[in-house]
Amino acid sequence: MSKVIFVDFDGTITKEDTCDAMVRVFASEGWEEIGRLWEEKKLTTAECANRLFELLNADLEDIGRLMDAMEIDEHFKAFLAMCEDKCYKVFILSDGYDFNIERILRRYDIQVPFYANKLLYDVGFRIQCPYQNADCGRCGTCKTNLISSLTETGDEVIYIGDGFSDNCAATHADLVFAKGSLYRFCQNNHVPAIKFEDFGDILESHLL
Repeated sequence: MSKVIFVDFDGTITKEDTCDAMVRVFASEGWEEIGRLWEEKKLTTAECANRLFELLNADLEDIGRLMDAMEIDEHFKAFLAMCEDKCYKVFILSDGYDFNIERILRRYDIQVPFYANKLLYDVGFRIQCPYQNADCGRCGTCKTNLISSLTETGDEVIYIGDGFSDNCAATHADLVFAKGSLYRFCQNNHVPAIKFEDFGDILESHLL
């Protein structure tokens, strides 16, 4: 049996949510309400993103400079080193944007396969969702479908996350490390989960 580890990006690997940072820094008023509608499942990820993009006063260079200021969890590279030593597969699953992830991983010299929505820019921003589940459509990136396609029968699935887009995926994992709203979801829905604050906690748990 192989261990396959799936990790959320925004707010899990990064210290803050890079998508939230984009709207907090560059969006005009009204973005909080759009975000609330997404959390209440009244908007899909694509609908939420495209409405938020209408409020952005920025171009791709502005977003790049903001991503260059984003920091990752201090223990994440040690976590990856442990996974490499033990021959664990690691995948990043994100309902955020590929541009943000690529920019940050490159700066930290991290090579991990990732799946995310594609951020496009011409006269304005828009996204494509190549990993969307057509039968559901709520998330731009269906993490549950990706877990199914990236694992084989008998694999042990470990999920690490912090937010709303992680909820469904966590219910399909054998072991969950959770914080933030994901941990509250797990508590409220009787999904066994281990609370963590950073990847140092996961390393110290000796559960992997």
